[in-house]
Amino acid sequence: MASSVAARKLLRIARKPWSPSAALSVKRSGSKYFVEAEDPDLCRTGLGGSLFFRLFSSLGASHDSLLHCNYEENAEQRAAFSGATIAYTEDLQFVSKLLPSRIPCFRVLSELGKELGKDVPQLGRTMAQKMYEQMVTLQVLDNVFYNAQRQGRFAFYATCTGEEALNIACAAALNDTDTVFPQYREPGVLLWRGYGLQEFADHCIGNYQGHGKGRQMSIHYGSSKLHYFTISSVLGTQIPHAVGAGYSLKMENEKRCSVTFFGEGAASEGDFHGGVNFAACLEVPVLFICRNNGWAISTPASQQYRGDGIAGRGQAYGVRSIRVDGNDALAVFSAVKAARQLAVDNNEPVLLELMTYRVGHHSTSDDSTKYRDVAEIRHWTEKRDGVARFRNWLESKGWWNKTMEEQFRWYVRAEVIACLAAAEAKNKPPLADLFSDVYDSVPQNLAEQETQVREAVRKCPEVYPTDVPL
Repeated sequence: MASSVAARKLLRIARKPWSPSAALSVKRSGSKYFVEAEDPDLCRTGLGGSLFFRLFSSLGASHDSLLHCNYEENAEQRAAFSGATIAYTEDLQFVSKLLPSRIPCFRVLSELGKELGKDVPQLGRTMAQKMYEQMVTLQVLDNVFYNAQRQGRFAFYATCTGEEALNIACAAALNDTDTVFPQYREPGVLLWRGYGLQEFADHCIGNYQGHGKGRQMSIHYGSSKLHYFTISSVLGTQIPHAVGAGYSLKMENEKRCSVTFFGEGAASEGDFHGGVNFAACLEVPVLFICRNNGWAISTPASQQYRGDGIAGRGQAYGVRSIRVDGNDALAVFSAVKAARQLAVDNNEPVLLELMTYRVGHHSTSDDSTKYRDVAEIRHWTEKRDGVARFRNWLESKGWWNKTMEEQFRWYVRAEVIACLAAAEAKNKPPLADLFSDVYDSVPQNLAEQETQVREAVRKCPEVYPTDVPL
């Protein structure tokens, strides 16, 4: 009798907040039962078509009592608060810290590059080869530029080592006109969209043809032509910006989406929580792509959160979410492509957590061997590298081989080195560029500052760089 009453309470909780069209089913997990509600109205809210209710383990209700109880009994026992319409309960208990099970990690390829299951994206040979070539190009670019920074040829650099497959797969799945708000480890998106190796070199060297004209950090790329906003060092600021841009696209019915990238460390910033909540409430077509590479500089993920990672936060904000193997390029391509379709078709945000590993140091200002085991780094380099996994898949289809690999890497390395040398030979930006590109017409206070700087140069020419035109 007690179990039957408890079961009716449970099903009232599951049933009442939604429309009569909701279909309920009872499912078993071990010795416990839970209710699943299917409601088409939920699809339009960004919550998805299915919600799982936490089981109150103290009920002890039998399967039969759950299936045969009266859903409508005591319907008045519902609390219509301003914040939510919810069911009452007379049981004092708290929801568990975690859902009964963790969100699984979607993958398509095994660690050895073997196809798993049936949901393998239909990539043609040309597309697949282009993706791999861009991954290799990103690897070579990072290797040459990292060594150049170590030689003192420019001030700062951060590599994508370990995350190249993620970079390119995301870029390939997006529309080239989707607006991207990056963090600082997504140059692969620019590379895919046509940002040239010479442009990368010009920016890092800081010559007069560089995007930042020497006023930005060396990896803080940007391109209005390629819909790629200039990178900011401040963590998380790009997230609410992406929501605003996505809302604009929605209002203008552009059928495009906004995309923002960030690490799991940046997801601890308030900008993440505010941005996701605004996107859910305003129904904004934006993709939140988290690169969970295990380390926020020297802070491991185990010290950053206790919940179910970043994807686990999506349901709390009413946002569809998915966790993906970020070192599986095919899985990332499939997930991002599907997420973009959801965002554009339904005007809703989607949260993707791409699980990967930062093999390289956080930047040239960091030595990661001071806080993590070298054996850990070696394991990810040798056993779980995303580029090698994708290459194995290509070779299994007869689309790549050792000769092609050697020739392409030699060609790209020679081109990157040549671009770097050409960038160093170009003039530095003139002094006047220090005061331009912000205002349509230079305000009085900025004009006064330029006059003061030029006067200082006139008085102390020995401290002014000889390679910077006045």
